[in-house]
This record gives sequence, structure tokens and C-alpha cells, in this order.
Amino acid sequence: MIKKNNNIIVLGLIVSVMFAFLITSKVEAKDEQKEESSKLKSYIKFTRILAIIEDKYVDDLNTSTIVDKALNGLLKNLDAHSTFMDSKSFKQLTVQTKGEFGGLGISVGMKDGALTVIAPLDDTPAFYAGVKSGDIIIKIDDKPTLEMDLDEAVSIMRGKPKTPIEITVFREGEQKPLKIKIIRDIIKIQSVYAKRLENEDDILYIRVTNFDQKVAQGISDALKKYPKTKGILLDLRNNPGGLLDQAIDVVDIFVDKGVIVSQKGRDKDDYEVYNAKKSNTLTDKPMVVLVNGGSASASEIVAGALQDHKRAVILGAKTFGKGSVQVVIPISEDEAIKITVARYFLPSDRTIQAVGITPDIIVRSGELVKQEENEFALKEKDLKLHLQGELEKIDTNETNITVQSEDNNSTDLNKTVITQEQLYNDAQLKSANDVLKALITLKR
Repeated sequence: MIKKNNNIIVLGLIVSVMFAFLITSKVEAKDEQKEESSKLKSYIKFTRILAIIEDKYVDDLNTSTIVDKALNGLLKNLDAHSTFMDSKSFKQLTVQTKGEFGGLGISVGMKDGALTVIAPLDDTPAFYAGVKSGDIIIKIDDKPTLEMDLDEAVSIMRGKPKTPIEITVFREGEQKPLKIKIIRDIIKIQSVYAKRLENEDDILYIRVTNFDQKVAQGISDALKKYPKTKGILLDLRNNPGGLLDQAIDVVDIFVDKGVIVSQKGRDKDDYEVYNAKKSNTLTDKPMVVLVNGGSASASEIVAGALQDHKRAVILGAKTFGKGSVQVVIPISEDEAIKITVARYFLPSDRTIQAVGITPDIIVRSGELVKQEENEFALKEKDLKLHLQGELEKIDTNETNITVQSEDNNSTDLNKTVITQEQLYNDAQLKSANDVLKALITLKR
């Protein structure tokens, strides 16, 4: 009797499970049908609009042109870094990655919908012409930038070496837009500078201008060259970023364990965690890292990771806030899309994107590495209206900044020593040096 009852119970459970499975399957099937129906309606709506534009629009546009415009608008509205790359843009990307090209020596990004200078790179035409971090480019030659996407603006600024270009910028604190004339050139950058402070042999100053493929090795060489160093000043101001693996390797030099950075996206394949290894660590000396509004991407990863690990004091101004990952996906032989697939997260699981790194100690900028504070409380819509007003101010009485001599050595910093005069002229560096001295004293 007991056995019979058990069989009935088991049979009942099986029937219940099967019934639940059938109900769930029907609900899922219904949801899938609903989703497919919604997709179909959206596709039909798109093709209807496409047909209306093709038939009624004032200018005669073919289907291919309309679709390209639609794709461009679609990608542009996802975020500031995703974009549709037509054959011209895709070809320019190939030139950039495989060959030499003429440029200005500035890193730019979209901030609040405006084309903003992240940083001028040291010893480049833009650097000598007086371009500053935080400048908003409102015209390139005679073309307004307010409706341009990032790739279009960059492609216009690139060109044959020794050819002229003029950019018009809005700079906070100036009454009128500034015209800056620049001569394009092949951009050659030294990424790591190691220097001593005058009369202070126990402090090593390392400036990293961008994260190219030799940065980690350059920092490693500097540490080996100055073995008696008691403290390190790592200057990442106006560093627009670069290679992720170099940022990871740089942090690994100073941190012996734990997460350096993680990369999280919608797809599991886009999830990565990068950890420090004790075997790669070269020093545990006290550190101060200098950052500003021109510090972006890879430099934010380095500063943020060192901050989270409490390995360094971060000093300066809030960073740019570029912490997303883009990939280029070809869609034909000569076209592609660049799309954001993931975001970077620091060891504490905080994001960099649109937030940036807030220094432990905030100090306004000085002169050795110039950077203008340029924080806008305006929303994107209001900012565009504001910049449109700035464009209307342009007249024959504009303020002009002319290009200095390409062989200008008056601004060339000493390659091995930072003088006392330079130190005292740079409020951020002077403050960083004072903090580092205190850290060295505490460690004794």
C-alpha cells in the first residue's frame, strides 16, 4: 500500500513538472512571438520611412545614401565613440594604423557633445601653437564642428605634413573665440621622460606623455637607472591614454597583487579581469601621481588602480572620464562600424566612464605642464546653444594665436633635471613634491 502511494506521489510530481514545463514553454514561446512581432513592426516602420524619404524628400537621394545616413545617425546616438565608418573613414583608419600620416599632435574627445581637446602632446605642432587641454574646437578651417562626429573631425585635422590648418577654439576665460594656426607634421613622440629634481637626488620624476608600446619598459629602465630613489613622482597630466596592456604593465610595476582593471560588457566574451603579479613588481617606494583634465583612458586606469590599492596619493585636478572599450567590425570590404562593447572598471568596481578620477588632493594647475580648468555645469543641449553663440562672435577682430617657430627651444624642458624655478612655477608639481617628502619621512 505504501509502495503504491509512493508511486502515485512520484507520478503526480512528474505530471506537475511536465505541466509547469508546458506552461513555461508556452509563456516563453508567447514572449518570443511578441518580441519577434515587435521587431518586425520596427523593420516595417524603418522601410516605410525609407520609402517616403526616397519618394518625397526635396533632394534626390538613392537608397544607399539614405541607409548610410541612417546608420551614421544610429551609431552616433549610441554614445560619443561609436560610429559608422564609410569607405573614406575606413581607409583613413587603415592609414593611421599601418602608415605615417600628418597631424597636429592633439588628442580630442567628445565631452558633453562638444569636440574637446583632451591634451596637446609634448613637442608637437599643437603644443608649440598654444593649444590647451580643455579647449573646445568650434571650427576647423571654415567648417563648424557642432554637428560633426569625432572621426569626421579627426579626419579633417589629419593631412599632408607641412600643410596649414586653422582651428577656432572656445577657451574658458577668454572673451572671444581664438583662432590658432598650425602646420601639420609627422608626429613623433617620446613617451617617457625620467628626471631628477635639482638638489634632490632621492626623488625621481617620471613623466609619461602617452601609453605607447614602450612605456612600461621605459619606466622600468628609469627605476633601474636610479636605484637610490626614495620616492617617485609619476606625472600623467595631459596624457590622453593609449594601449591598455601598457597601463596594466605600469600598474604591475608598483602593485604586487590584486585586480588592476576589469573589462565588462554585455557579452561574456567581453568580460576580462587583469591581475597584478608579484614577479613583475619592481618597487614599493612612496608615490604621488599627478593628473588633470587632460588625463584620459589608460592614464585614468593607472591613476585609479594605484588609488584603489592605496599605493599612491593622486594629486591635481579631476580627469577626463574616458573608460569605454571600442572595437572596429568590418561590414563589407571597405566599410565598418566602430562600436562600444565594454567599459573599464577599477579594482573597487567603480567606473571611469563619464566620471573620471577625483584626486585625493586637488590642486589647481601650474606652468610646467599647462592645463586650464574647464568644467562646464551646462547640459549638452545648453552647451551647444552656448557654443553656437560663441561662433556668432567671430569677426575680423578675433583674438589670434600664431604658431611659434617649429624649432622653438625656449619652451623645451631640461631633459634630465627639473630646476627649482620650474618646480616653484608649477603649483601641482610643487605640492606633489611636498607630499612625497612627507610620505618618505613617514616610511623611515
